[in-house]
Amino acid sequence: MAETKTTVMRLGGRMLAGLIKYVVKSSHIVYEPADLRSRLRATHPCIIASWHGQFMMLAHLHPGDIKVAAMVAKHGDAELIGEAMLQLNTGLIRGAGAGDRKRDRGGAQALRAAVQALKDDTSLVMTADIPPGPARIAGVGIIMIARLSGCPIVPVACATKRFLSFDTWSRMTVNLPYSKLVFVGGDPIFVPRDADANMLEAKRLELETALNAATVKAYALAGADISRATPLDQLAAQSPPSPGLGLKIYRTALSAMRPAAPLLLTMRERRGKEDPQRRGERLGQAQRPRPLGPLVWVHAASVGETNAVLPLIDSILAHNDQSHVLLTTGTVTSADLADNRLPPRAFHQYIPLDVPIFAARFLDHWRPDTAIFTESDLWPNIVLAAAERKIPLALVNARMSPRSMKRWRSHARFGRPMFSRFSVILAQNKRITKTLKWLGAPNVITSGNLKIDAPPPPVDQAALDALISAIGSRPVFLAASTHEGEDAMIAAAHKLMRRNLPDLLTIIVPRHPERGYALSTLLNSQGHRATRRSERALPDSATDIYIADTIGELGTLYALAPVAFIGGSLIPHGGQNPIEAVRHGTCVLSGPHNHNFRDAYLALREANACVIVSTADEIARATELILSNADEAQRMQISANEALNQLSGALAITMTALQPILPKQTRG
Repeated sequence: MAETKTTVMRLGGRMLAGLIKYVVKSSHIVYEPADLRSRLRATHPCIIASWHGQFMMLAHLHPGDIKVAAMVAKHGDAELIGEAMLQLNTGLIRGAGAGDRKRDRGGAQALRAAVQALKDDTSLVMTADIPPGPARIAGVGIIMIARLSGCPIVPVACATKRFLSFDTWSRMTVNLPYSKLVFVGGDPIFVPRDADANMLEAKRLELETALNAATVKAYALAGADISRATPLDQLAAQSPPSPGLGLKIYRTALSAMRPAAPLLLTMRERRGKEDPQRRGERLGQAQRPRPLGPLVWVHAASVGETNAVLPLIDSILAHNDQSHVLLTTGTVTSADLADNRLPPRAFHQYIPLDVPIFAARFLDHWRPDTAIFTESDLWPNIVLAAAERKIPLALVNARMSPRSMKRWRSHARFGRPMFSRFSVILAQNKRITKTLKWLGAPNVITSGNLKIDAPPPPVDQAALDALISAIGSRPVFLAASTHEGEDAMIAAAHKLMRRNLPDLLTIIVPRHPERGYALSTLLNSQGHRATRRSERALPDSATDIYIADTIGELGTLYALAPVAFIGGSLIPHGGQNPIEAVRHGTCVLSGPHNHNFRDAYLALREANACVIVSTADEIARATELILSNADEAQRMQISANEALNQLSGALAITMTALQPILPKQTRG
């Protein structure tokens, strides 16, 4: 199979070389400047740079009597390009920069080979941007080659009036024959051998600017539509595209489902997931009048997101003492939290279902001056309706799992009309920033995680005292925010620990409190003596496992337990927030699936301040070690706080970025 693919790629490369020769032979060629080929000969050996996807015709610039090599990646598809280059009398250097990817793509070896080739009087042809993007952003590798070799970089662009383009990351173009073929070259860029980091960055930007200018000029001289060759994410950032077929189908489908909305809400109300007294809010019907003056709308999905944005809401209100904040969420638990913790001039409503008419009712009533969404809870109809009303949009603490990133990149035509309408997006890390730029967001800033700057959940001192009195000197293990499928392993770990800790009390806090009854039934059927907190019971000496199926008490329970397993991580959910536990001085255990808080867990693991567990036996051994070794527990607590402190600062960055779109303070 591999041999067949190689044969096909080589045949394709020869066909590509033939096409390049035919385009040159059949086209009217223009050089800018007119003596471009002579200048390249005079500059030899040099580094000829172009943008990825725009390099097809550069082989024509080969003078024929000097040595030229092209840098070509090692992956299978590059065999086609490599074969074409060989057919056009161009040598090969295999390898490419890694960009943001960790795996080795032969970049270091290729850099050494490139420098040696230049020293051996061979010019180099290479693309300045690195797959898989972002496109039209020069990498530092080409700058390093110029510095180490002492040879200049010559930015070159080519364009034909007739061409095909494809929706790849770089907007790959295939030039067609019987065209006007234009080559544009810029001035050589020299990188001093003693260039420091600032100089290297300045030269990188100089190359980027020169290549963009050459590309614009080439398409203009060819009389070609440059937008057809511009990466789609950059087009979206310049001018948000209209909703495509996928979004239109989505909007139509949701509109058609409007009559079923009451039935859906009734079903959710029976399961405790909706508040029947506030059903109208889910249909876009406000329960209170709009306050006078500026109104900032902040949307958070549930409890975790609400906790994260509470300090942001305080900052928004402090920024303008005439503003009010409307907080919307979608869960009963978050509504209860909002009622207890929102400051004056802030109030809560439920987010309407994502049906166009409900979104219109909501926006027509509240008329927010700014709309701020949190993390990943974006509803297309609501977002697009707000954008149509010219409401400035922001997305803060933006989060995407690796799976979500892959899905969004595969369905960019669905995402770009939405993400390109945000005035500013604050992303938790650089990988998310990169994906959002790919989706056309024009202004993305890597800010870090707001949850690190958020205060820990509050402690009810009276409730804590009552629990301490009921538990006495028994050792306590907490399993927080567990999901279905994890509780059986926690119970098995509890059974193992009871061998060495016979009076151990395990507390399970299900992520969804409505699971309390079923969980209690399961545990009691397995021989555990389980008690539910929702039944107003306290754990007594006979209680093995205490089920805290209540709302808003996680801070109190963290203050009680010296060690906690953070749920959602033994199953492929992505994990829940470990930061709250750390801030309460609780040692953290997590399963392997914790990518929802990737940066926090990476910092904790590097500081040896958390334990990753996959089995009941590993949970038991880690917990016993912490409960029996006060020095180790203290070390973990101190190291964890220090590690997270290194990641703080997201709130200040977020507020600075939001300033331009927040209502301005006015004085009467």
